[in-house]
Amino acid sequence: MRGQIILSHGSDSGPDATKVSALAALAESLGWRTQRPDYRADDARGHAGSVAPRIARLRATIEALDAPPLLVGSSMGAFVSGLVSLDVPVAGALLLATPSGIPGYARAFDLRRDVPTMLIHGWRDDVCPLAGVHAFAAQRRLPLLVLDDDHRLSASMEMIAAQFRHMLDRLVASS
Repeated sequence: MRGQIILSHGSDSGPDATKVSALAALAESLGWRTQRPDYRADDARGHAGSVAPRIARLRATIEALDAPPLLVGSSMGAFVSGLVSLDVPVAGALLLATPSGIPGYARAFDLRRDVPTMLIHGWRDDVCPLAGVHAFAAQRRLPLLVLDDDHRLSASMEMIAAQFRHMLDRLVASS
């Protein structure tokens, strides 16, 4: 096994969602172990109310591992993946449709500075406007791939999978 990947789904979704399922299958085919925490009970608390329980669940999952994992998150899953990276070691992050903030939640999106990160967003994302993640990526000089897609990024799975595979290859080469 090459390492551990934790894939975090977005709100109004689940661990069997299309994106996290497809990326988990790709990673597993390349010899990676994957986990997909189920945040649906946390999401019942509403967007702002779900952040702290999601962070606690993801942090506990990471702390149970013997090595820092790669985090993959979509929307709310991306938001909490970034915040968790501030507190526990992670090997990298692939963050999709990342919100710059959650209305009603005090903290803005953040990410530990030394975490290898790739951000992917849709030009037509009407849930998490591009401007917020673009400003964050510009400030940190992080790679940001903007695709002709909406919040779900469902028309871009082939490109997302290619970027994910490239990230996995880089992690293997650096270990």
